[in-house]
Amino acid sequence: MKIADRDVLLVIDVQNDFCTGGALAVPGGEKVVPAINRIAQKFANVVLTQDWHPGDHVSFAQNHAGRQPFQTIELDYGTQVLWPTHCVQGTDGAEFHRALDASRANLVVRKGFRRGIDSYSALFENDHKTPTGLLGYLRERELRTVFVAGLALDFCVRFSAEDARKAGFEVVVIEDACRGIDLDDSMAAAHRSFGEHGISVISFEAFL
Repeated sequence: MKIADRDVLLVIDVQNDFCTGGALAVPGGEKVVPAINRIAQKFANVVLTQDWHPGDHVSFAQNHAGRQPFQTIELDYGTQVLWPTHCVQGTDGAEFHRALDASRANLVVRKGFRRGIDSYSALFENDHKTPTGLLGYLRERELRTVFVAGLALDFCVRFSAEDARKAGFEVVVIEDACRGIDLDDSMAAAHRSFGEHGISVISFEAFL
């Protein structure tokens, strides 16, 4: 596959807490790292995202009396999954996986740092209107096609891909450079969504 100057690789949340041994480990999460490192070498434009929560974040189950991880609550922006405490600002769990080559990144976008709202998408927080700033960056740089990889496919990768597509970009998910959680059939829902939104899904082999 030939990568154009206006293409960008968006690497979602390849952080210690989402890898084996982490607080919210995605099964096999660290296995995406070698593929992402190889793919990133082909791109002039690479953006990394980083979950960056305060310890009292609204999405943490421990901050809701009597609630357990993976239960849901209703907030003013909709249904919120309650997660184990993860990617707390300044902790080792919030750092990028040590094997990830972050030197390729032109930009690091931190998300989820507002206490009262979660942020799956790299472009908007979960109210679907509070911007992270990434959309402005992509437009100002006149980037056109967004290739998405990282963790987790059925949450932050999915919502990032959807928002980029809704914003008018061509979007390609590199499926085997992602891993998923699969909470209540969320993997199947993600794949249905990709088809409905016109988001392409390719394999790592396309870059070899």
